[in-house]
Amino acid sequence: METRNLRKERIGVVTSNKMQKSIVVAEVKKVKHPMYGKFVLKTKKYVAHDETNDCNIGDTVKIMETRALSKSKCWRLVEILERAK
Repeated sequence: METRNLRKERIGVVTSNKMQKSIVVAEVKKVKHPMYGKFVLKTKKYVAHDETNDCNIGDTVKIMETRALSKSKCWRLVEILERAK
């Protein structure tokens, strides 16, 4: 039996759910500036597949890398960690 490679997982906040079966997830990281030493916020956006359309803006979710589902969508929703208040 073949073993599958480990897939990348990210945790982020849903910023858009206006598409059908798709969400935009923003991951925010604190990165130290190489020269000045100040911590800077870096934001990366991912388009993820949400089969049941149950995510809302502000939810904290976990997404996992998958095969390419469209031009920009190669992540899928694993679980909703926290609902927006």
